Amino acid sequence: MKIYATTIVDNIAGGFIRRTHLARLMLGLMTLLAFAGCQTPEPKLKGAGAPSANPPEAITLREGDVLKITFPGAPNLDTTQAIRTDGKLVLPVVGEIAVAGMTPAELEKDLINRYSSQLLSKEVRVAVESSSFVVYVTGAVLRPGKISSNRSLSALEAIMEAGGPDYDKANLKAVKVIRHEDGQSKSYTVNLKLEMQGKPCAPFPLKPSDIIFVPEKFAWF
Repeated sequence: MKIYATTIVDNIAGGFIRRTHLARLMLGLMTLLAFAGCQTPEPKLKGAGAPSANPPEAITLREGDVLKITFPGAPNLDTTQAIRTDGKLVLPVVGEIAVAGMTPAELEKDLINRYSSQLLSKEVRVAVESSSFVVYVTGAVLRPGKISSNRSLSALEAIMEAGGPDYDKANLKAVKVIRHEDGQSKSYTVNLKLEMQGKPCAPFPLKPSDIIFVPEKFAWF
């Protein structure tokens, strides 16, 4: 009788432990999904892949950026100017050069080579004085159109710059971000409703010329 009672107790205890372990696993899975549910890259357009944000030291120069270029060994060559819409600068002695798409470090090396005969010290410094960050917001927002900023923006920040979503129509669970780079188009689906509700979710970083489309909710007629 003691053996039978002990077996029952062991079975009950074992079942409780298994249920407790299962509950912990489910809680961990739900937490993981909450953090992972903010953005979903989708191959609806050619070349879809995970977005990558350049670190500050690897910033890419683009049209509209104002550059301060200094030559410590030849201050007469110093210049401050904006990159033209064709991606070029006009510099003393060497004339027009294409700089859009380069990093400041790459431009420094290029200028050292171009001015090698003019420089006493092989040193050139390139600093970005100001930057033009342009994206486009369309769909169910109050003021669709071009958004210009002097700093980088997240998808939600761009939508708020466009007057915010039209809450009666906007489907914030399936916001589309379309990006063109390296001759390809990439499309991402971003769930901004989580971010709007203050739930754990990393902001989706934009790149210049991104298109943010806020779709409308499906309506039954």
